[in-house]
Amino acid sequence: MAKINKAVLIIKKVLKILGPGLITGASDDDPSGIATYSQAGAQYGLSTLWTAWITFPLMASIQEMCARIGLATSKGLTTILKMHYPRWVMYLMVLFSFPAIVMNIGADIAGMGAVANLIVPKVKAEYFSVGFTVVLLICIILFPYRKIAAILKYLAMVLLVYFIVPFLARTDWFAVLKATVVPHIDLNKDFLGILVAILGTTISPYLFFWQTDMEVEELQEKQKKQKTMLVVSRRMFQDMRADVNIGMLFSNLVMFFIILTAGTVLAAGGVHKIDTVEQAASALKPLAGQGAYYLFAAGVIGTGFLAIPVLSGALSYIFSETFGWEMGLDKKFHEAKGFYIIIGISLLAGLSMNYFGISPIKALLYSAILYGLTAPVIIAIILHICNNKKIMEDHVNGKRSNILGALTLVLMTVAAIAMLYFQFF
Repeated sequence: MAKINKAVLIIKKVLKILGPGLITGASDDDPSGIATYSQAGAQYGLSTLWTAWITFPLMASIQEMCARIGLATSKGLTTILKMHYPRWVMYLMVLFSFPAIVMNIGADIAGMGAVANLIVPKVKAEYFSVGFTVVLLICIILFPYRKIAAILKYLAMVLLVYFIVPFLARTDWFAVLKATVVPHIDLNKDFLGILVAILGTTISPYLFFWQTDMEVEELQEKQKKQKTMLVVSRRMFQDMRADVNIGMLFSNLVMFFIILTAGTVLAAGGVHKIDTVEQAASALKPLAGQGAYYLFAAGVIGTGFLAIPVLSGALSYIFSETFGWEMGLDKKFHEAKGFYIIIGISLLAGLSMNYFGISPIKALLYSAILYGLTAPVIIAIILHICNNKKIMEDHVNGKRSNILGALTLVLMTVAAIAMLYFQFF
């Protein structure tokens, strides 16, 4: 009995720690990410499973730096850029971020609508997309930060459905273990293109901005609750690191199981071309059964509800900090009109893509290119900030953070060059 009570206490403690890190990690597995991972599994079977453990420490190190910036400075990443770097750097981030994030939102909304249409064929996908957009907009405007954070945190549990699907099919677990532990690379354009796509989907610049701002929001929320200015303690930094590591691990496990699902079910069933999440869901139905089909589809809709507030929120923080507007998910609409108007514009602009002939696949391609170009620049700036004592004081990077950060920078730079090469040559 004592062991059970101890386990319950540990679980409660972990759940209490979980916050921005879990939300950030879970939102990375959005419908567009699911499409990328499904394509990797369908086209190459289990060959890309090893990328899950390769990307985890890199992703976790960068997100930890972003979270540390937020805790140490009580300012968002865009505000730090505004205060300590040339204005053109900040404006370049805004210029690249807006179209990339809007196209990502558009692709996610379209994916949600298309999958919902598979479940309820009598209702057109476009109607579902409009309905989802309206619901998201109302929830973001009406609910304060604490409620939004709670909703997003528990909505992340929807991603657990992807852990179930491989167990509904015949899976060669020895082959899975081998593909996970032993990296496999084919030196051809298509395989390298998939690796670049996985990297771009996993380490996305909008997550850097969101993570920093969410740590600031969390800090402000605690201060408001205790009605006093909080001194950021060592314990708070430890809790933040645990939150980020658990969130990134969760994100990469979901990615692993989606690739595994597509690799064991779709590839084995002769389905090697997946461009959209609805294609992945449709292909699962005859191969893995009705249960797997509905679980996969439900996961896509749930992840859309999780990721789109993060995408639109990250964009709104970037704009609000750039132009000095009032901001924050804890504020009412009349207190931060510009902040909420940007969220509304990003959602409506994403939705409208479906009516202007921009396909979700093209939207994902264009957003991936923009993310790929900006990611190395932002990672280099994050590394510079985290080694600057004037900004970070006693919370500068240690050797481990710098090594992992440098590896991430090199990898994302190579990925950006490779992506441009694949697109134009």
